[in-house]
Amino acid sequence: MSVKLVKQSGSVVDVVNAARISFGKEITSMTDKDWKLIKYLWRNKHTSPFRHVHFTFHIHAPIFVLRQWMKHQVGCSWNEISGRYVKFDHAFYHPEVWRSKPNEKIKQGSGSDLSEDKQSDCTTIYQNTINSLFDVYNHFIKMGMCREQARMILPVSTMSQCYWTCSLQALIHFLIQRTDTHAQKEISDYAWDIVNILNQDKNLKELLKICGFVQ
Repeated sequence: MSVKLVKQSGSVVDVVNAARISFGKEITSMTDKDWKLIKYLWRNKHTSPFRHVHFTFHIHAPIFVLRQWMKHQVGCSWNEISGRYVKFDHAFYHPEVWRSKPNEKIKQGSGSDLSEDKQSDCTTIYQNTINSLFDVYNHFIKMGMCREQARMILPVSTMSQCYWTCSLQALIHFLIQRTDTHAQKEISDYAWDIVNILNQDKNLKELLKICGFVQ
């Protein structure tokens, strides 16, 4: 499981320049006045300047995480490895801890960790099932079945990979939603990894703070 920044197009300066083009103005570095403008733009939902900065990430994640992630479509572009063209490896997500279901009043999410005895049982059952399904997948392919049908037997814990390109606005929206306490832990872990990547740029770190992202 990993997420890596492949490339970044633009910076916080470009956000300011996109906003100030209305007055024919341009900057090369940030000042306090420019940071106030960033805050004003975001607070008042003048978000078009944030769409001039883009990021491309290479994501290696289980399919069930990517299917959540791909709900973020506005300002985003996706390209994923295809099981029609390549044979999947024996690579599956293995949770470190199995969680209980939430109380009856909550329809999604998780409760506390399962007891230690159940942890071991769940891991054994899960691993045996994964191995069995992958054996069937290989058997189908050896029988001559096409990959696009053989893959149907594989679970959503199968590891996949993709490129995700998004605007700065879309990225901020993703981070705010997926680092929230109500987000599923598995996708939240990826979101926090992206936060750590962005925090290496002090201007991006400050921008996230201004836009309401709370660490």
